Amino acid sequence: MTDYHLPEAPIKIAVIGGSGLYNMPEITDKETYQVDTPFGAPSAAVTVGTLRGKRVAFLPRHGVGHVKSPGAIPQRANIYALKKLGVRFCLSVNACGSLREDYAPGHIVVPDQIFDYTIGTRDRSFFEEGIVAHISVAQPFDDVLRSIMADAIEAVEGTVHTAGTFLIEDGPRFATRAESKIFQHWGCDIIGMTTAPEAFLAREAEMAYATMAHITDYDVWHEEPVTVEMVTATFQKNIALAQQALAKAVEILDENMVTPSHSALDGAIMTAPDKMPADIIAKLHPIVARALGL
Repeated sequence: MTDYHLPEAPIKIAVIGGSGLYNMPEITDKETYQVDTPFGAPSAAVTVGTLRGKRVAFLPRHGVGHVKSPGAIPQRANIYALKKLGVRFCLSVNACGSLREDYAPGHIVVPDQIFDYTIGTRDRSFFEEGIVAHISVAQPFDDVLRSIMADAIEAVEGTVHTAGTFLIEDGPRFATRAESKIFQHWGCDIIGMTTAPEAFLAREAEMAYATMAHITDYDVWHEEPVTVEMVTATFQKNIALAQQALAKAVEILDENMVTPSHSALDGAIMTAPDKMPADIIAKLHPIVARALGL
């Protein structure tokens, strides 16, 4: 693999979301990095800029111009590329539908749980061959980062819900009304298409990960059809709030602090060291280096 160039100092904070998040005027000194990974190319080049005095990496999840469907997002490449840059904290931004009346369009949810309803077609782990690891995701989001994100949203006067179960479906279609009502009965609160396996891969990469889910609509259980126009219009209204909240979160985040996510591989790797193929260790080096003492 050949990287055209990488920053000399680690970039410890990343934002995964849409292009509007790194087009805010407050970001200065932008540079673009093409990062190669053994899992292919990321969704797009990574833009690094200075925000509130910190260098932050921005990666458009769906590619520039929203060209990648949810199931086609190269999520392993995205997380690997950010890890290669030195990222320790990953702030995600999503659009989502609401499965409950009191979580209204325009509100923001910082979920604490995921229900992964994808059907297994997505590449969902770095540990597929040669090294076996069973990561704990009982608490799939980093609670410290969740708290920081919620505080930031409140600080910019957004309406925030500090917990919720985020159901992730495959897409790209929206749910049927029957599915939507079943998801409600299962106890899910919001619905989207991209946070799994992104959150799980971030945990394997020992990144603290949390997401800011912007409610764009009541899902189809509410009787109105969900349309792209509806989702886009509401999210565009929220983009300024998302930018302000992200900037505040970056400001208050101590990029050197340690949370349990940063040692997530401790006790998770099952393979005996003398049975680990050298080529797999090399392939996964940014992911496993700390845990294997490399």
